[in-house]
Amino acid sequence: MLLRSCLVVFTLLSWGAAADPENWRGEWPNTDFSRTSVDSWAEILSGGPPRDGIPALDNPQFVGTDDAQGIGAREPVITVEIAGQTPRAYPLRYLTWHEIVNDSIGDVPIAVTFCPLCNSAMTFDRRTSAGVLTFGVSGKLRNSDMVMFDRETESWWQQALGQGIVGDMTGVRLKLLPSWMESWQEFVTRNPEGLVMAEPAYNRSYGRNPYRGYDSSARPFLYNGELPPHGVRPLARVVRVGTRAWPLARLAEVGEVREAGVVISWRAGQASALDTGKIAAGRDVGSIRVRDGQGRDLAHDVMFAFAFHAFWPEGEWMLGAQ
Repeated sequence: MLLRSCLVVFTLLSWGAAADPENWRGEWPNTDFSRTSVDSWAEILSGGPPRDGIPALDNPQFVGTDDAQGIGAREPVITVEIAGQTPRAYPLRYLTWHEIVNDSIGDVPIAVTFCPLCNSAMTFDRRTSAGVLTFGVSGKLRNSDMVMFDRETESWWQQALGQGIVGDMTGVRLKLLPSWMESWQEFVTRNPEGLVMAEPAYNRSYGRNPYRGYDSSARPFLYNGELPPHGVRPLARVVRVGTRAWPLARLAEVGEVREAGVVISWRAGQASALDTGKIAAGRDVGSIRVRDGQGRDLAHDVMFAFAFHAFWPEGEWMLGAQ
């Protein structure tokens, strides 16, 4: 045990020593490290792959639901529905390996993102005061969450926040668009004429989960922060709306809650993308929809509890009757 503790301390000290802009400038010559909202560079760790080692996708191709092949009925997809446009599904069998898709729906340029380590799936409007940005995967993590970068200014962005944290765009927030994770079958049933992202032209084991058993782990990968309060398991899923979090387990038990001006509904049928080695065989974690009192979809995230606590330490836990 002592040897293991010493190795952990040595690893943490090594990370802290490596977390220095002077060690990053060769890979990031155009990033302005003098501008940042990060308290300590030691918060930013290497996730393993280098810049673009996880290749983001640009201008993806789409096929109709009848022409899609290989997607299991329970496999999760990120659904984006923009008024006046054909609904689109972005399967996690692809996003698990690419994490970011730069796309446009009508005249709206979007970035569909998925951080497997936080289970965070969010869609952003790519329009900013600096123009339309194109995002890539930096290979860096903060609180185990993906740090994105934009190719136009080479600023770094926190995916969970949709906010610039290093460089010219520090402090800028991207507009979060309503999107949600649901099963492929749910998408097809509701949108038989919908579109689904076609399989990318990369040599990847699409449909396989490289994070096998991750969402049953006791601790997150490369996370050294405080664990959630109230006895909530660190890798339990929560539905985040603004600064509030509803445990998915509570929603699965009651089916629907109407609180704090939102209506959150749960239904069975969606496989976890972070359970078994084959995504389609993952255990059922269900799907949720978040709407306001008028039935309009609201922007939200379904993330792991540790990530919510890390980025919203003063956030409100909607645990129900105690």
